[in-house]
Amino acid sequence: MSGEHVSTRLLDDYARGDTEMAVDVVWALEAHLETCAMCRSRLAASVATEVPGIATLLDTVRAGLEPQLDAAVRAPSRRHRPRWLSAWLTPATAPWLAMTVVVTLMALLLDSLTPSTFFGDTSPVLLIAPVLPLCGVAASWSRGLDPAYELTASTARAGLPLLLRRTTTVLVVVLPGLLVAGWLTGAMTAAQWLLPSLAFTSTALALGGLVGVTRAATGLAVAWGVVVVAPTWVTGHVPSALRVVFQPGQLPVWGLLLALGIGAVIARRNAYSTL
Repeated sequence: MSGEHVSTRLLDDYARGDTEMAVDVVWALEAHLETCAMCRSRLAASVATEVPGIATLLDTVRAGLEPQLDAAVRAPSRRHRPRWLSAWLTPATAPWLAMTVVVTLMALLLDSLTPSTFFGDTSPVLLIAPVLPLCGVAASWSRGLDPAYELTASTARAGLPLLLRRTTTVLVVVLPGLLVAGWLTGAMTAAQWLLPSLAFTSTALALGGLVGVTRAATGLAVAWGVVVVAPTWVTGHVPSALRVVFQPGQLPVWGLLLALGIGAVIARRNAYSTL
């Protein structure tokens, strides 16, 4: 890169498909080309001079397709989503976010209607709050749920920045709902669920660099359900060995887990481009 634009030598190497170009250089170049019309124009000129065979091939393909495209029936125009929304949210995430909101409402309803002995002295909202964001995080980078996954994963902006954008979108939707639920029930303060929620989210992202984000988020949610939620549901109280996790005095521990998760994500930030 030279100044604000790509150097001519780098553009010529890219146009020729030079296999010796470093991967990070290719990704930086492609990310720049997305936003720079001048460099895209220079690249087109470089392709015409460096690899004229490609220009000839494109002309041949265009000549064969144009009659078919002119005869094809145009699809009705659809209302497109704003570009900023596409950059922060995948279509597959919307149903999961809606489901997360519904689960929050159900927990709030249980807290209001069930006898006080059903969950003991622990609010159902507090039981699910730590892992509730994981539902959206699991869907935010899922190969099976996103029909455009391969397309997204192959772009220059894929990897940790895009994953953090989508995770932020999940938290922006989930955390206000939990805040309102906690205020309505009066059974928990924001600190009691906010730090655990963020700690679980950062841990899911940290483990995601090793086993995949969807697997990590799903595994943590299932583990919490088996170890904490299910026994509480059956016995009517949180197991004594686990009751300490809900105490305000354990907030520094959750803060430490959050910091460790963030540190692991930063240390392995390059691993997310290959998920």
